[in-house]
Amino acid sequence: MKKGSNRMIRINDEIQKEISAIIRGDLKDPRVGVITSVLKVDTTNDLKYCKVYISVLGDDEKKQEVMGVLKNAAGFIRSLIAQRINLRLTPELKFILDDSLEYSFKIDSLIRSVVKDDEENTEADESNDDV
Repeated sequence: MKKGSNRMIRINDEIQKEISAIIRGDLKDPRVGVITSVLKVDTTNDLKYCKVYISVLGDDEKKQEVMGVLKNAAGFIRSLIAQRINLRLTPELKFILDDSLEYSFKIDSLIRSVVKDDEENTEADESNDDV
């Protein structure tokens, strides 16, 4: 079965949706809040393993704390997925911290500051030309 098959795409989407719902509703740990997002889910073709890419907004200490909570709750989350999704096997979950959103925010702010500096320099050059 090829990697991007419709079946695997549907399974990944369904697992992602359920893990998001579990994190927001069923996981009662106050350390995991609304600042935690499930970005992507990648399940192997044999449904034995599932990589769950998580984004956490906050400092490094907060990120590590949330990842620790999720790793400890992996069995509980897996059991809830088994109840909610009808699969022959329920994959073992591996949570991976994904900093791509934070990286994109950083790059965006750098671009905005360069554009702002460029506009200020252009305005200063135009005012010097008028004199």
